Amino acid sequence: MKLIILLFAIVLGFGATVKRSADDMKVISFKHELNVYKNYPNLLPEVNIVAPHL
Repeated sequence: MKLIILLFAIVLGFGATVKRSADDMKVISFKHELNVYKNYPNLLPEVNIVAPHL
């Protein structure tokens, strides 16, 4: 019985470690993508609003 509890604890610990590293990889990839776009100029279209003077 102790062996089953020990194996269950090991599996839960491994699962928690894998989940944590997956979350860390998401954060790292998001930061990397932001750093790549930091070098680009502003890509939003420029809008000039021209209204007649009354």
